[in-house]
Amino acid sequence: MSAQNIFLIGLMAVGKSTVGRQLAEALKMPFFDADEEIERRAGAEISWIFDVEGEIGFRQREAAIIDELTQQQGIVLATGGGAVLLEENRRCLAARGIVIHLDSPIEKLIARTRRDTKRPLLQGSDPAAKLRELQQQRGPLYAEIADHRVLTDQRGVGAVTRKILKLLERRKSHQEARS
Repeated sequence: MSAQNIFLIGLMAVGKSTVGRQLAEALKMPFFDADEEIERRAGAEISWIFDVEGEIGFRQREAAIIDELTQQQGIVLATGGGAVLLEENRRCLAARGIVIHLDSPIEKLIARTRRDTKRPLLQGSDPAAKLRELQQQRGPLYAEIADHRVLTDQRGVGAVTRKILKLLERRKSHQEARS
């Protein structure tokens, strides 16, 4: 495989970080998780950043990280679920790599996040309603920039990774045939 960047987008709990790590390992590429990078650089958890700086402050940090990381070559990047909200992030992701939208039915995401206390946006009284709202708001933005969409609901991490590897191989073969 060439040193093309691969960016994983999708709602929280679809498996971006887990799949991203395995995909990077299979491709022998460095892996970055945007949320982990933000926490590492801030020296604080995302929930604290949300509490102190609000979502706007968090999104500014996220935009800076995405701009910086997408300028590298040959990385796998798992973005935060809301990274697509800012047009500048969508532009960076779409222009600088292959964008894979990991998707799952909302019921699966509700089950996966049921006891999660680390996701600031789900700390209200009705996390399921919030997930549905996020899906409705962000779904079109994911579709706008995605080169591929991969369902993660019925497959384990290994199967999802293999599916993405096949898509990438097909894409590479198609590009080579055109040149």
